Amino acid sequence: MKIKNIILVIAITTSLLQADDEKIKQEGIKYINMLGSELKSNLVKKMKEDPSGEAALGFCIGAAKDITVEVNKKLPQHASVRRAALKYRNESNKADGVDRGIMDVYLKKIEKKIFAPDDIVVFKFADTYRVYKPLLTKGACLKCHGTNVDKKLKSIITKAYPNDKAMGFVEGDFRGVIVAEIKK
Repeated sequence: MKIKNIILVIAITTSLLQADDEKIKQEGIKYINMLGSELKSNLVKKMKEDPSGEAALGFCIGAAKDITVEVNKKLPQHASVRRAALKYRNESNKADGVDRGIMDVYLKKIEKKIFAPDDIVVFKFADTYRVYKPLLTKGACLKCHGTNVDKKLKSIITKAYPNDKAMGFVEGDFRGVIVAEIKK
């Protein structure tokens, strides 16, 4: 009888933990979407205003970091959201060790052709969860991140980001992640 009770407790605990993980995942996706939609809508607006890409680049240089800060101010104190990349332009988007590990998993899935763009990863350590959403390079991104960046744009990028590592992408390439970090 004791073994059945222990098994029942383990089953209930496992079920509750899975439900909690799903709740954390949904919370993280909400924060990721907040940042992603805010950045994307501003970028799309700038690209429509100026198809050359200069206004969009100016936005990225001048406002993307501020928008990230503003979105984070709207989140509960136990949460934050940011972008990270292996090939980053802005030093503040440089991946840490955990980010690199998750991105390596994404890259291996891409290599094995088992990657799905909506593949959300939840990583837990200590009292913190990280929820990762992959970012793929879109056609509009190629103006500043592609293989054939206009010389004027390239000059502006080099001046603003002398250590830029975020060029040479083609449409559909893995670009990085948006990460929601949630402390519980």
